[in-house]
Amino acid sequence: MGTWETIDAAGTPARQYVAGAETRGMPGVVLLHAWWGLDPDVTAYADRLAAAGFAVAAPDLVAGKVATTVEQAEELSAGADTAMADAAALAAVDGLAARLGPDARLGSIGFSFGAAWSIWCAAERGRIAASVVYYGTVLGGSLARASAPVLGHFAASDPYETEEGVAAFEAALRAAGREVTIHRYPDTGHWFAEPSRDAYRPEPAELAFTRTVDFLENNLGSTG
Repeated sequence: MGTWETIDAAGTPARQYVAGAETRGMPGVVLLHAWWGLDPDVTAYADRLAAAGFAVAAPDLVAGKVATTVEQAEELSAGADTAMADAAALAAVDGLAARLGPDARLGSIGFSFGAAWSIWCAAERGRIAASVVYYGTVLGGSLARASAPVLGHFAASDPYETEEGVAAFEAALRAAGREVTIHRYPDTGHWFAEPSRDAYRPEPAELAFTRTVDFLENNLGSTG
């Protein structure tokens, strides 16, 4: 189990969940939550990453709020303070980098709403050596401002992330010279990897997690 701490998001206190031993030189991961907020699905995923050998920091991007319905989540994400979220994400990266030392390599993982920050953090901080996104895309200049390889997990049927949108995301990454691997999971929808959601599908969720750990180990170094 991890612990909670307070970080400084450009002058605003923000909470953060941390898990893992944080031994100097070990690989670390910054975990960015979906539009529901920093909920138990996120902390459980962080604990699983810690058990796999990573030090994990999961910052709160929405000032402590947690949604349980789509309507609440839509309102929460629409009203998010982007500047504060940016600051919290970077504070998580910088804090984890400081604790693990200059030789440690870091990765980022973002779920849906948090996927944009997973990609953006790599553009803002060169310490991010690998980025993972779950059913979330982003386009724009941040893609060309980083070199970290990208792993993407996407649902077969998803009104939020269409096949065309995912293809555009992949093409933009390749045009920017980025290495990218995209997996699409049959018979799944958005949120298939989040256990508290009706869309949760255990087998593809487990496969996505295994692929994520392998990808991080290959790009950040062994956790052993």
